[in-house]
Amino acid sequence: MLIRLLRTALRPYRRDVLLVMVLQLVQTLATLYLPTLNADIIDKGVITGNTSYILHLGGVMLAVTLVQIVCAAGAVFFGARTAMAIGRDIRRSVFHRVQELSAREVGHFGTPSLITRNTNDVQQVQMLALMTFTLMVTAPIMGIGGIIMALNQNVPLSALLLVAVPVLGVIVALVISRMRPLFRQMQVRIDDINRVLREQITGVRVIRAFVRDARERDRFARSNTDLYDVALGTGRLMAFMFPSVMAVVNFSSIGVLWFGGHMIGNGSMQIGALTAYLTYLMQILMAVMMATFMFIMVPRAEVCADRIVELLDTEPSVVPPAAPVSIGEVHGTVELRAVEFRYPGAQQPVLHDISLTALPGRMTAIIGGTGSGKTTLLNLISRLFDATGGSVLVDGVDVRDLDPVQLSGLTGLVPQRPYLFSGTVESNLRYGRPDATEDEMWHALEIAQARDFVSRMPGGLQAPIAQGGTNVSGGQRQRLAIARAIIHQPEIYLFDDSFSALDYATDAALRAALARETAEATVLVVAQRVATIRHADTIIVVDAGRIVGSGSHEELMLSNQTYREIVLSQLTEQEAAA
Repeated sequence: MLIRLLRTALRPYRRDVLLVMVLQLVQTLATLYLPTLNADIIDKGVITGNTSYILHLGGVMLAVTLVQIVCAAGAVFFGARTAMAIGRDIRRSVFHRVQELSAREVGHFGTPSLITRNTNDVQQVQMLALMTFTLMVTAPIMGIGGIIMALNQNVPLSALLLVAVPVLGVIVALVISRMRPLFRQMQVRIDDINRVLREQITGVRVIRAFVRDARERDRFARSNTDLYDVALGTGRLMAFMFPSVMAVVNFSSIGVLWFGGHMIGNGSMQIGALTAYLTYLMQILMAVMMATFMFIMVPRAEVCADRIVELLDTEPSVVPPAAPVSIGEVHGTVELRAVEFRYPGAQQPVLHDISLTALPGRMTAIIGGTGSGKTTLLNLISRLFDATGGSVLVDGVDVRDLDPVQLSGLTGLVPQRPYLFSGTVESNLRYGRPDATEDEMWHALEIAQARDFVSRMPGGLQAPIAQGGTNVSGGQRQRLAIARAIIHQPEIYLFDDSFSALDYATDAALRAALARETAEATVLVVAQRVATIRHADTIIVVDAGRIVGSGSHEELMLSNQTYREIVLSQLTEQEAAA
Protein backbone atom coordinates (compact mmCIF):
# COMPACT_ATOMS: atom_id res chain seq x y z
CA MET A 1 0.00 0.00 0.00
CA LEU A 2 2.88 2.37 0.77
CA ILE A 3 4.44 1.93 -2.66
CA ARG A 4 1.06 2.30 -4.34
CA LEU A 5 0.27 5.47 -2.41
CA LEU A 6 3.67 7.04 -3.10
CA ARG A 7 3.59 6.03 -6.77
CA THR A 8 0.25 7.79 -7.19
CA ALA A 9 1.31 10.83 -5.18
CA LEU A 10 4.67 11.19 -6.99
CA ARG A 11 3.24 10.97 -10.51
CA PRO A 12 2.80 14.76 -10.93
CA TYR A 13 6.35 15.37 -9.64
CA ARG A 14 8.37 13.01 -11.81
CA ARG A 15 10.65 15.79 -13.06
CA ASP A 16 11.46 16.96 -9.55
CA VAL A 17 12.13 13.39 -8.40
CA LEU A 18 14.45 12.82 -11.38
CA LEU A 19 16.29 16.07 -10.62
CA VAL A 20 16.72 15.07 -6.96
CA MET A 21 18.12 11.68 -7.98
CA VAL A 22 20.61 13.30 -10.42
CA LEU A 23 21.75 15.81 -7.79
CA GLN A 24 22.10 13.08 -5.16
CA LEU A 25 24.06 10.93 -7.61
CA VAL A 26 26.50 13.75 -8.41
CA GLN A 27 27.01 14.74 -4.77
CA THR A 28 27.49 11.12 -3.69
CA LEU A 29 30.03 10.49 -6.46
CA ALA A 30 31.85 13.63 -5.35
CA THR A 31 31.84 12.36 -1.76
CA LEU A 32 33.28 9.03 -2.93
CA TYR A 33 35.98 10.70 -5.01
CA LEU A 34 37.35 12.85 -2.19
CA PRO A 35 39.05 10.01 -0.18
CA THR A 36 40.93 8.88 -3.31
CA LEU A 37 42.21 12.43 -3.84
CA ASN A 38 43.17 12.60 -0.19
CA ALA A 39 45.09 9.30 -0.50
CA ASP A 40 47.00 10.63 -3.51
CA ILE A 41 47.91 13.81 -1.62
CA ILE A 42 49.31 11.72 1.25
CA ASP A 43 51.13 9.12 -0.83
CA LYS A 44 52.37 11.31 -3.71
CA GLY A 45 52.52 14.74 -2.11
CA VAL A 46 53.05 14.68 1.67
CA ILE A 47 55.38 11.65 1.82
CA THR A 48 57.44 12.80 -1.20
CA GLY A 49 57.35 16.47 -0.18
CA ASN A 50 55.89 17.53 -3.54
CA THR A 51 54.24 20.85 -2.60
CA SER A 52 53.01 21.70 -6.11
CA TYR A 53 51.23 18.33 -6.32
CA ILE A 54 49.58 18.98 -2.94
CA LEU A 55 48.37 22.42 -4.08
CA HIS A 56 47.13 21.06 -7.39
CA LEU A 57 45.14 18.19 -5.85
CA GLY A 58 44.02 20.47 -3.01
CA GLY A 59 42.43 22.77 -5.59
CA VAL A 60 40.74 19.80 -7.25
CA MET A 61 39.42 18.70 -3.85
CA LEU A 62 38.01 22.20 -3.23
CA ALA A 63 36.27 22.18 -6.61
CA VAL A 64 34.82 18.69 -5.96
CA THR A 65 33.73 19.83 -2.48
CA LEU A 66 32.00 22.88 -3.97
CA VAL A 67 30.11 20.65 -6.45
CA GLN A 68 29.17 18.35 -3.59
CA ILE A 69 27.81 21.24 -1.48
CA VAL A 70 25.80 22.75 -4.34
CA CYS A 71 24.29 19.40 -5.35
CA ALA A 72 23.51 18.43 -1.75
CA ALA A 73 21.79 21.77 -1.10
CA GLY A 74 19.83 21.50 -4.35
CA ALA A 75 18.78 17.92 -3.59
CA VAL A 76 17.56 18.87 -0.12
CA PHE A 77 15.66 21.88 -1.47
CA PHE A 78 13.86 20.06 -4.26
CA GLY A 79 13.41 16.92 -2.15
CA ALA A 80 11.82 18.86 0.72
CA ARG A 81 9.57 20.79 -1.66
CA THR A 82 8.38 17.59 -3.33
CA ALA A 83 7.81 15.81 -0.01
CA MET A 84 5.75 18.72 1.33
CA ALA A 85 3.74 18.77 -1.91
CA ILE A 86 3.05 15.04 -1.53
CA GLY A 87 1.79 15.59 2.02
CA ARG A 88 -0.42 18.44 0.83
CA ASP A 89 -1.88 16.35 -2.00
CA ILE A 90 -2.57 13.32 0.20
CA ARG A 91 -4.25 15.49 2.86
CA ARG A 92 -6.37 17.07 0.14
CA SER A 93 -7.34 13.64 -1.22
CA VAL A 94 -8.26 12.38 2.25
CA PHE A 95 -10.30 15.51 2.97
CA HIS A 96 -12.17 15.27 -0.33
CA ARG A 97 -12.87 11.58 0.23
CA VAL A 98 -14.28 12.28 3.70
CA GLN A 99 -16.47 14.97 2.17
CA GLU A 100 -17.85 12.39 -0.27
CA LEU A 101 -18.60 9.76 2.38
CA SER A 102 -22.09 9.37 3.73
CA ALA A 103 -22.88 9.46 7.44
CA ARG A 104 -22.73 5.64 7.38
CA GLU A 105 -19.03 5.53 6.37
CA VAL A 106 -18.08 8.41 8.67
CA GLY A 107 -19.65 6.53 11.57
CA HIS A 108 -17.78 3.37 10.56
CA PHE A 109 -14.35 5.03 10.73
CA GLY A 110 -15.13 7.38 13.60
CA THR A 111 -14.20 11.05 13.85
CA PRO A 112 -10.98 10.56 15.90
CA SER A 113 -9.63 8.02 13.40
CA LEU A 114 -10.44 10.30 10.45
CA ILE A 115 -8.59 13.16 12.14
CA THR A 116 -5.56 10.96 12.84
CA ARG A 117 -5.48 9.65 9.27
CA ASN A 118 -5.46 13.17 7.84
CA THR A 119 -2.84 14.50 10.26
CA ASN A 120 -0.46 12.05 11.92
CA ASP A 121 -0.74 9.30 9.29
CA VAL A 122 -0.13 11.68 6.40
CA GLN A 123 2.74 13.27 8.32
CA GLN A 124 4.48 9.90 8.67
CA VAL A 125 4.22 9.21 4.93
CA GLN A 126 5.40 12.75 4.17
CA MET A 127 8.38 12.35 6.49
CA LEU A 128 9.29 9.06 4.83
CA ALA A 129 9.22 10.77 1.42
CA LEU A 130 11.46 13.56 2.72
CA MET A 131 13.97 11.14 4.23
CA THR A 132 13.89 9.06 1.04
CA PHE A 133 14.88 12.05 -1.09
CA THR A 134 17.62 13.12 1.34
CA LEU A 135 18.94 9.77 2.63
CA MET A 136 17.52 6.73 0.90
CA VAL A 137 18.59 7.81 -2.59
CA THR A 138 22.11 8.42 -1.29
CA ALA A 139 22.48 5.22 0.73
CA PRO A 140 22.61 2.60 -2.08
CA ILE A 141 24.81 4.81 -4.28
CA MET A 142 27.24 5.40 -1.43
CA GLY A 143 27.15 1.78 -0.31
CA ILE A 144 27.80 0.26 -3.76
CA GLY A 145 30.20 3.02 -4.75
CA GLY A 146 32.06 2.69 -1.46
CA ILE A 147 32.52 -1.05 -1.99
CA ILE A 148 33.88 -0.49 -5.51
CA MET A 149 36.28 2.24 -4.34
CA ALA A 150 37.37 0.13 -1.33
CA LEU A 151 38.15 -2.81 -3.65
CA ASN A 152 40.09 -0.40 -5.82
CA GLN A 153 42.27 0.51 -2.82
CA ASN A 154 42.86 -2.99 -1.46
CA VAL A 155 41.09 -6.26 -2.32
CA PRO A 156 42.35 -8.53 0.56
CA LEU A 157 41.33 -5.99 3.20
CA SER A 158 37.82 -5.91 1.73
CA ALA A 159 37.18 -9.38 3.17
CA LEU A 160 36.13 -7.53 6.33
CA LEU A 161 33.09 -6.27 4.42
CA LEU A 162 31.90 -9.87 3.94
CA VAL A 163 31.49 -10.04 7.71
CA ALA A 164 30.40 -6.50 8.66
CA VAL A 165 27.65 -5.93 6.08
CA PRO A 166 25.75 -9.24 6.64
CA VAL A 167 25.92 -8.78 10.42
CA LEU A 168 24.38 -5.31 10.04
CA GLY A 169 21.71 -6.73 7.73
CA VAL A 170 20.71 -9.42 10.24
CA ILE A 171 20.47 -6.88 13.08
CA VAL A 172 18.30 -4.55 11.01
CA ALA A 173 16.03 -7.36 9.78
CA LEU A 174 15.42 -8.66 13.33
CA VAL A 175 14.55 -5.22 14.65
CA ILE A 176 12.29 -4.24 11.75
CA SER A 177 10.31 -7.48 11.93
CA ARG A 178 9.43 -6.69 15.56
CA MET A 179 8.73 -2.98 15.07
CA ARG A 180 6.00 -3.19 12.42
CA PRO A 181 3.21 -4.60 14.66
CA LEU A 182 4.17 -2.11 17.37
CA PHE A 183 3.77 0.81 14.96
CA ARG A 184 0.31 -0.43 13.96
CA GLN A 185 -0.65 -0.52 17.64
CA MET A 186 0.79 2.97 18.07
CA GLN A 187 -1.52 4.49 15.44
CA VAL A 188 -4.53 2.79 17.07
CA ARG A 189 -3.45 4.17 20.46
CA ILE A 190 -3.24 7.67 18.94
CA ASP A 191 -6.82 7.21 17.69
CA ASP A 192 -7.86 6.30 21.26
CA ILE A 193 -6.20 9.38 22.75
CA ASN A 194 -7.88 11.61 20.16
CA ARG A 195 -11.23 10.01 20.95
CA VAL A 196 -10.89 10.42 24.73
CA LEU A 197 -9.55 13.97 24.47
CA ARG A 198 -12.30 14.96 22.03
CA GLU A 199 -14.99 13.55 24.32
CA GLN A 200 -13.56 15.34 27.35
CA ILE A 201 -13.32 18.70 25.60
CA THR A 202 -16.80 18.42 24.10
CA GLY A 203 -18.38 17.11 27.29
CA VAL A 204 -16.51 19.28 29.78
CA ARG A 205 -19.76 20.75 31.16
CA VAL A 206 -21.23 17.33 31.85
CA ILE A 207 -17.97 16.18 33.45
CA ARG A 208 -17.93 19.14 35.82
CA ALA A 209 -21.66 19.00 36.49
CA PHE A 210 -21.35 15.39 37.72
CA VAL A 211 -17.92 15.96 39.30
CA ARG A 212 -16.30 13.24 37.21
CA ASP A 213 -12.96 15.02 36.75
CA ALA A 214 -11.04 12.27 38.55
CA ARG A 215 -12.70 9.54 36.47
CA GLU A 216 -11.87 11.33 33.21
CA ARG A 217 -8.29 11.89 34.33
CA ASP A 218 -8.00 8.16 34.98
CA ARG A 219 -9.52 7.36 31.58
CA PHE A 220 -7.09 9.66 29.79
CA ALA A 221 -4.23 8.29 31.88
CA ARG A 222 -5.07 4.74 30.76
CA SER A 223 -5.09 5.73 27.09
CA ASN A 224 -1.92 7.75 27.57
CA THR A 225 -0.22 4.86 29.34
CA ASP A 226 -1.23 2.44 26.57
CA LEU A 227 0.43 4.71 24.02
CA TYR A 228 3.44 5.11 26.30
CA ASP A 229 3.87 1.34 26.62
CA VAL A 230 3.81 0.82 22.84
CA ALA A 231 6.14 3.77 22.24
CA LEU A 232 8.46 2.43 24.93
CA GLY A 233 8.58 -0.92 23.15
CA THR A 234 9.62 0.69 19.87
CA GLY A 235 12.09 2.89 21.72
CA ARG A 236 13.73 -0.15 23.27
CA LEU A 237 14.17 -1.75 19.87
CA MET A 238 15.68 1.44 18.49
CA ALA A 239 17.90 1.75 21.56
CA PHE A 240 19.12 -1.80 20.92
CA MET A 241 19.72 -1.25 17.21
CA PHE A 242 21.90 1.85 17.19
CA PRO A 243 24.49 0.59 19.72
CA SER A 244 24.58 -2.70 17.82
CA VAL A 245 25.22 -0.92 14.53
CA MET A 246 27.87 1.32 16.12
CA ALA A 247 29.55 -1.73 17.64
CA VAL A 248 29.80 -3.33 14.18
CA VAL A 249 31.15 -0.06 12.74
CA ASN A 250 33.77 0.36 15.46
CA PHE A 251 34.92 -3.28 15.38
CA SER A 252 35.20 -3.00 11.60
CA SER A 253 37.39 0.10 12.01
CA ILE A 254 39.60 -1.74 14.49
CA GLY A 255 39.92 -4.64 12.05
CA VAL A 256 40.91 -2.31 9.19
CA LEU A 257 43.51 -0.54 11.31
CA TRP A 258 44.88 -3.85 12.63
CA PHE A 259 45.25 -5.64 9.31
CA GLY A 260 46.03 -2.43 7.43
CA GLY A 261 48.85 -1.65 9.86
CA HIS A 262 50.42 -5.04 9.19
CA MET A 263 50.11 -4.46 5.42
CA ILE A 264 51.82 -1.09 5.72
CA GLY A 265 54.54 -2.77 7.78
CA ASN A 266 55.27 -5.39 5.09
CA GLY A 267 55.04 -2.81 2.31
CA SER A 268 51.90 -4.17 0.58
CA MET A 269 49.85 -1.05 1.35
CA GLN A 270 50.54 2.66 1.63
CA ILE A 271 49.43 5.01 4.40
CA GLY A 272 47.26 7.10 2.08
CA ALA A 273 45.52 3.99 0.76
CA LEU A 274 44.77 2.86 4.34
CA THR A 275 43.37 6.29 5.16
CA ALA A 276 41.18 6.20 2.05
CA TYR A 277 40.07 2.63 2.75
CA LEU A 278 39.11 3.53 6.30
CA THR A 279 37.07 6.45 4.97
CA TYR A 280 35.36 4.21 2.43
CA LEU A 281 34.57 1.69 5.14
CA MET A 282 32.96 4.46 7.17
CA GLN A 283 31.00 5.57 4.13
CA ILE A 284 29.80 2.01 3.46
CA LEU A 285 28.72 1.50 7.04
CA MET A 286 27.19 4.98 7.17
CA ALA A 287 25.16 4.05 4.09
CA VAL A 288 23.96 0.96 5.94
CA MET A 289 23.14 3.13 8.97
CA MET A 290 21.17 5.55 6.79
CA ALA A 291 19.29 2.63 5.29
CA THR A 292 18.72 1.35 8.82
CA PHE A 293 17.27 4.69 9.85
CA MET A 294 14.99 4.55 6.83
CA PHE A 295 13.92 1.01 7.62
CA ILE A 296 12.88 2.22 11.07
CA MET A 297 10.54 4.73 9.45
CA VAL A 298 9.22 2.41 6.75
CA PRO A 299 7.13 0.10 9.00
CA ARG A 300 5.29 3.01 10.61
CA ALA A 301 4.81 4.78 7.28
CA GLU A 302 3.57 1.49 5.80
CA VAL A 303 0.97 1.12 8.54
CA CYS A 304 -0.10 4.75 8.05
CA ALA A 305 -0.29 4.24 4.29
CA ASP A 306 -2.52 1.18 4.81
CA ARG A 307 -4.90 3.31 6.88
CA ILE A 308 -4.88 6.16 4.35
CA VAL A 309 -5.46 3.84 1.37
CA GLU A 310 -8.23 2.05 3.26
CA LEU A 311 -10.01 5.38 3.57
CA LEU A 312 -9.30 6.46 -0.01
CA ASP A 313 -10.51 3.09 -1.33
CA THR A 314 -13.77 3.27 0.61
CA GLU A 315 -16.56 3.85 -1.86
CA PRO A 316 -19.33 6.08 -0.52
CA SER A 317 -22.71 4.42 -0.28
CA VAL A 318 -24.30 7.65 -1.54
CA VAL A 319 -22.93 8.26 -5.04
CA PRO A 320 -23.91 10.92 -7.59
CA PRO A 321 -25.99 9.52 -10.47
CA ALA A 322 -24.13 8.75 -13.70
CA ALA A 323 -26.78 10.63 -15.69
CA PRO A 324 -28.38 13.12 -13.28
CA VAL A 325 -31.99 14.11 -13.89
CA SER A 326 -33.25 17.64 -13.31
CA ILE A 327 -36.79 18.54 -12.31
CA GLY A 328 -38.44 20.82 -14.80
CA GLU A 329 -41.21 22.62 -12.93
CA VAL A 330 -40.42 22.40 -9.22
CA HIS A 331 -43.29 21.94 -6.75
CA GLY A 332 -41.62 20.25 -3.78
CA THR A 333 -43.79 17.16 -3.44
CA VAL A 334 -42.06 14.46 -1.39
CA GLU A 335 -43.13 10.84 -1.67
CA LEU A 336 -41.77 7.72 0.02
CA ARG A 337 -42.78 4.40 -1.53
CA ALA A 338 -42.31 1.23 0.54
CA VAL A 339 -39.00 2.59 1.90
CA GLU A 340 -36.73 0.34 3.91
CA PHE A 341 -33.40 1.25 5.47
CA ARG A 342 -30.96 -1.16 7.04
CA TYR A 343 -27.48 -0.43 8.41
CA PRO A 344 -24.69 -2.74 7.15
CA GLY A 345 -24.61 -5.95 9.15
CA ALA A 346 -27.82 -5.14 11.04
CA GLN A 347 -30.27 -7.99 11.54
CA GLN A 348 -33.34 -5.76 11.46
CA PRO A 349 -34.05 -2.70 9.29
CA VAL A 350 -34.40 0.68 10.97
CA LEU A 351 -37.35 1.55 8.72
CA HIS A 352 -39.94 -0.93 7.41
CA ASP A 353 -42.25 -0.33 4.46
CA ILE A 354 -42.56 3.45 4.94
CA SER A 355 -44.98 5.08 2.50
CA LEU A 356 -46.09 8.69 2.81
CA THR A 357 -46.64 11.84 0.76
CA ALA A 358 -45.83 15.41 1.82
CA LEU A 359 -47.42 18.12 -0.31
CA PRO A 360 -46.49 21.77 -0.90
CA GLY A 361 -48.30 24.28 1.28
CA ARG A 362 -48.89 21.66 3.96
CA MET A 363 -47.07 20.79 7.15
CA THR A 364 -46.38 17.09 7.66
CA ALA A 365 -45.29 16.16 11.17
CA ILE A 366 -43.58 12.95 12.28
CA ILE A 367 -43.78 11.85 15.88
CA GLY A 368 -42.75 8.69 17.70
CA GLY A 369 -40.68 7.25 20.47
CA THR A 370 -36.92 7.50 20.76
CA GLY A 371 -35.17 5.25 18.23
CA SER A 372 -38.24 4.80 16.07
CA GLY A 373 -36.41 6.01 12.92
CA LYS A 374 -37.72 9.58 12.58
CA THR A 375 -34.31 11.20 11.96
CA THR A 376 -33.30 8.46 9.53
CA LEU A 377 -36.47 9.13 7.56
CA LEU A 378 -35.57 12.83 7.09
CA ASN A 379 -31.98 11.94 6.23
CA LEU A 380 -33.24 9.75 3.39
CA ILE A 381 -35.08 12.72 1.86
CA SER A 382 -31.97 14.95 1.94
CA ARG A 383 -29.96 11.90 0.77
CA LEU A 384 -27.53 11.73 3.66
CA PHE A 385 -28.34 8.03 3.38
CA ASP A 386 -29.73 6.00 0.49
CA ALA A 387 -32.72 3.75 1.08
CA THR A 388 -31.86 0.05 0.97
CA GLY A 389 -35.34 -0.70 -0.30
CA GLY A 390 -38.13 1.21 -1.98
CA SER A 391 -37.69 4.74 -3.31
CA VAL A 392 -37.71 8.37 -2.17
CA LEU A 393 -39.17 10.75 -4.76
CA VAL A 394 -39.12 14.52 -5.10
CA ASP A 395 -41.62 15.76 -7.68
CA GLY A 396 -41.76 12.24 -9.08
CA VAL A 397 -37.98 11.87 -9.50
CA ASP A 398 -36.01 9.38 -7.38
CA VAL A 399 -33.47 11.29 -5.28
CA ARG A 400 -30.83 8.75 -6.38
CA ASP A 401 -31.32 9.97 -9.96
CA LEU A 402 -31.75 13.64 -9.12
CA ASP A 403 -28.97 16.15 -9.79
CA PRO A 404 -27.24 16.52 -6.35
CA VAL A 405 -26.91 20.29 -6.81
CA GLN A 406 -30.63 20.65 -7.47
CA LEU A 407 -31.53 18.37 -4.54
CA SER A 408 -29.35 20.49 -2.26
CA GLY A 409 -31.09 23.62 -3.52
CA LEU A 410 -34.53 22.08 -3.01
CA THR A 411 -34.04 20.98 0.61
CA GLY A 412 -33.22 22.92 3.74
CA LEU A 413 -32.32 20.66 6.67
CA VAL A 414 -32.12 21.78 10.29
CA PRO A 415 -30.48 18.80 12.03
CA GLN A 416 -31.31 17.46 15.46
CA ARG A 417 -28.03 18.79 16.76
CA PRO A 418 -27.60 22.18 15.06
CA TYR A 419 -23.97 22.90 14.31
CA LEU A 420 -22.47 26.35 13.88
CA PHE A 421 -19.05 26.91 12.35
CA SER A 422 -16.36 29.11 13.82
CA GLY A 423 -16.63 32.59 12.36
CA THR A 424 -19.44 35.13 12.71
CA VAL A 425 -23.23 35.14 12.66
CA GLU A 426 -23.04 36.39 9.09
CA SER A 427 -20.62 33.69 7.89
CA ASN A 428 -22.87 31.00 9.35
CA LEU A 429 -25.96 32.44 7.68
CA ARG A 430 -24.11 32.61 4.37
CA TYR A 431 -23.77 28.82 4.48
CA GLY A 432 -27.43 28.90 3.51
CA ARG A 433 -26.95 31.35 0.66
CA PRO A 434 -23.57 32.98 -0.04
CA ASP A 435 -25.05 35.96 -1.92
CA ALA A 436 -27.63 36.86 0.72
CA THR A 437 -27.96 40.57 1.48
CA GLU A 438 -27.82 42.03 4.96
CA ASP A 439 -31.56 42.78 4.88
CA GLU A 440 -32.31 39.19 3.93
CA MET A 441 -30.20 37.94 6.83
CA TRP A 442 -32.01 40.17 9.32
CA HIS A 443 -35.34 39.04 7.85
CA ALA A 444 -34.38 35.35 8.33
CA LEU A 445 -33.25 36.09 11.90
CA GLU A 446 -36.55 37.83 12.62
CA ILE A 447 -38.58 34.82 11.43
CA ALA A 448 -36.37 32.50 13.51
CA GLN A 449 -36.93 34.74 16.57
CA ALA A 450 -33.18 35.41 16.69
CA ARG A 451 -33.09 39.09 15.72
CA ASP A 452 -33.31 40.38 19.29
CA PHE A 453 -30.41 38.42 20.76
CA VAL A 454 -28.21 38.87 17.66
CA SER A 455 -28.73 42.66 17.71
CA ARG A 456 -27.65 42.65 21.38
CA MET A 457 -24.46 40.75 20.61
CA PRO A 458 -21.34 42.92 20.12
CA GLY A 459 -21.05 43.50 16.38
CA GLY A 460 -24.49 42.19 15.45
CA LEU A 461 -24.06 40.11 12.30
CA GLN A 462 -20.31 40.31 12.81
CA ALA A 463 -20.54 38.86 16.33
CA PRO A 464 -18.07 35.98 16.72
CA ILE A 465 -19.32 32.39 16.85
CA ALA A 466 -17.08 29.73 18.40
CA GLN A 467 -16.62 26.31 16.84
CA GLY A 468 -19.84 24.36 17.28
CA GLY A 469 -21.59 27.50 18.55
CA THR A 470 -20.42 26.87 22.10
CA ASN A 471 -20.53 30.57 22.97
CA VAL A 472 -24.32 30.74 22.50
CA SER A 473 -27.06 28.82 24.25
CA GLY A 474 -28.76 25.72 22.89
CA GLY A 475 -31.91 27.64 22.00
CA GLN A 476 -29.92 30.38 20.28
CA ARG A 477 -28.03 27.73 18.31
CA GLN A 478 -31.30 26.21 17.12
CA ARG A 479 -32.69 29.58 16.06
CA LEU A 480 -29.53 30.48 14.12
CA ALA A 481 -29.66 27.08 12.39
CA ILE A 482 -33.32 27.69 11.49
CA ALA A 483 -32.42 31.14 10.13
CA ARG A 484 -29.69 29.52 8.03
CA ALA A 485 -32.28 27.17 6.50
CA ILE A 486 -34.77 30.00 5.93
CA ILE A 487 -32.23 32.15 4.08
CA HIS A 488 -31.57 29.15 1.81
CA GLN A 489 -35.18 29.55 0.57
CA PRO A 490 -35.74 25.85 -0.25
CA GLU A 491 -38.94 24.29 -1.56
CA ILE A 492 -38.73 21.55 1.09
CA TYR A 493 -38.05 22.32 4.77
CA LEU A 494 -36.85 19.47 6.99
CA PHE A 495 -36.93 20.24 10.71
CA ASP A 496 -35.46 17.43 12.81
CA ASP A 497 -36.63 18.14 16.36
CA SER A 498 -35.38 21.70 15.79
CA PHE A 499 -37.59 23.41 18.41
CA SER A 500 -36.75 21.23 21.43
CA ALA A 501 -34.53 23.82 23.16
CA LEU A 502 -37.05 26.66 22.79
CA ASP A 503 -39.45 27.81 25.47
CA TYR A 504 -43.16 27.52 24.66
CA ALA A 505 -43.61 31.25 23.91
CA THR A 506 -40.65 31.38 21.52
CA ASP A 507 -41.72 28.07 19.95
CA ALA A 508 -45.21 29.40 19.27
CA ALA A 509 -43.95 32.73 17.89
CA LEU A 510 -41.43 30.98 15.64
CA ARG A 511 -43.99 28.52 14.28
CA ALA A 512 -46.42 31.33 13.53
CA ALA A 513 -43.78 33.35 11.66
CA LEU A 514 -42.52 30.22 9.93
CA ALA A 515 -46.01 29.30 8.75
CA ARG A 516 -46.29 32.60 6.89
CA GLU A 517 -42.80 32.26 5.37
CA THR A 518 -43.28 28.63 4.26
CA ALA A 519 -46.91 28.92 3.13
CA GLU A 520 -46.10 27.55 -0.34
CA ALA A 521 -43.31 25.16 0.67
CA THR A 522 -43.37 21.53 1.77
CA VAL A 523 -42.62 21.32 5.48
CA LEU A 524 -41.69 18.12 7.32
CA VAL A 525 -41.22 18.40 11.06
CA VAL A 526 -39.89 15.74 13.42
CA ALA A 527 -40.78 16.59 17.00
CA GLN A 528 -41.08 15.07 20.44
CA ARG A 529 -43.15 17.96 21.80
CA VAL A 530 -46.83 17.52 20.95
CA ALA A 531 -47.53 21.25 21.17
CA THR A 532 -45.14 21.83 18.27
CA ILE A 533 -46.96 19.58 15.82
CA ARG A 534 -50.56 19.28 17.01
CA HIS A 535 -51.77 21.81 14.41
CA ALA A 536 -49.96 20.13 11.50
CA ASP A 537 -52.01 19.23 8.46
CA THR A 538 -50.91 15.59 8.69
CA ILE A 539 -49.28 13.81 11.62
CA ILE A 540 -47.40 10.58 10.94
CA VAL A 541 -46.97 8.29 13.94
CA VAL A 542 -43.89 6.07 13.76
CA ASP A 543 -43.21 3.17 16.09
CA ALA A 544 -40.26 0.75 15.77
CA GLY A 545 -39.59 1.89 12.22
CA ARG A 546 -43.16 1.46 10.98
CA ILE A 547 -45.97 3.90 10.34
CA VAL A 548 -48.73 3.02 12.79
CA GLY A 549 -50.98 6.03 12.26
CA SER A 550 -51.65 9.01 10.05
CA GLY A 551 -54.10 11.90 10.26
CA SER A 552 -54.86 15.10 12.12
CA HIS A 553 -54.44 15.55 15.87
CA GLU A 554 -58.14 15.08 16.53
CA GLU A 555 -58.39 11.97 14.33
CA LEU A 556 -55.36 10.31 15.90
CA MET A 557 -56.55 11.04 19.44
CA LEU A 558 -59.66 9.02 18.65
CA SER A 559 -58.17 6.24 16.54
CA ASN A 560 -54.50 5.70 17.45
CA GLN A 561 -53.48 4.38 20.84
CA THR A 562 -49.73 5.03 20.33
CA TYR A 563 -50.33 8.71 19.54
CA ARG A 564 -52.80 9.04 22.38
CA GLU A 565 -50.21 7.69 24.85
CA ILE A 566 -47.59 10.15 23.61
CA VAL A 567 -49.99 13.08 23.92
CA LEU A 568 -51.27 12.15 27.38
CA SER A 569 -47.68 11.75 28.61
CA GLN A 570 -47.27 15.50 27.95
CA LEU A 571 -50.77 17.00 28.22
CA THR A 572 -53.89 16.42 30.26
CA GLU A 573 -57.05 15.12 28.61
CA GLN A 574 -58.52 18.63 28.67
CA GLU A 575 -55.41 20.25 27.18
CA ALA A 576 -55.24 17.61 24.43
CA ALA A 577 -58.84 18.25 23.45
CA ALA A 578 -58.50 22.04 23.55
